[in-house]
Amino acid sequence: MEKLILIKVGGKIVEEEDTLRNLLCDFASIEGYKVLVHGGGRSATRIAERLGIESRMVNGRRITDAETLKVVTMVYGGLVNKNIVAGLQAMGVNALGLTGADMNLMRSEKRPVAEVDYGFVGDVKEVNADLLASLIHQGVVPVLAPLTHDKLGHMLNTNADTIAGEAAKALARHFDVTLMFCFEKKGVLRDENDDESVIPEIDRDLFKRYVEEGVIQGGMIPKLENAFQAIDAGVKEVIITQASEIGGGKGTRVS
Repeated sequence: MEKLILIKVGGKIVEEEDTLRNLLCDFASIEGYKVLVHGGGRSATRIAERLGIESRMVNGRRITDAETLKVVTMVYGGLVNKNIVAGLQAMGVNALGLTGADMNLMRSEKRPVAEVDYGFVGDVKEVNADLLASLIHQGVVPVLAPLTHDKLGHMLNTNADTIAGEAAKALARHFDVTLMFCFEKKGVLRDENDDESVIPEIDRDLFKRYVEEGVIQGGMIPKLENAFQAIDAGVKEVIITQASEIGGGKGTRVS
């Protein structure tokens, strides 16, 4: 099966000029089939503030009311996505920016209200992997924004890690997929204050132990849960690493 690398980048990496340029340079130099998934939460928060719209977060996740939905659609689907696409085109990469609504790529359902009403947030139900694979085979490099739709005319805010995980799972039927989550640290750390304490490999037993011991906590727990679900669904490997290492294979390998 042909190899494909799907890279998810978020945080300030895609929102600051220097780090974005470095990232796009590294991404452009990766050989073969590839997909980029991006976040953009800090930009959304900043622009919402300028527009007088308050950003509310619960457990690190954004509450998306009707006004916030307008902002994230503009920022994720427009500003951040098109800056990345333009940057990649300048480096000779034939990138295409997409939300889940484009060509019905990713359909989701509005998250039901439980303890928290997240508002216009989508849980992915369907990915058009055949279409995505066909674009990739034509030499197109998809750049996916963290937005989906419900096929009833509504856009929905969707976590970028989830977009990456669901796209990787769906594409595993067509390619030998490596999924890479990139962020500011060098990998999953044994000690959050020591950047060199990278755990090179994590399986389920180790993950369970580290969570119980408090070594792994906070936002890293759902990131790793996403990783294990991806492997269960046929993704070949998942790597959690620093954005500057996307070509080098360093970081934490999830098995």
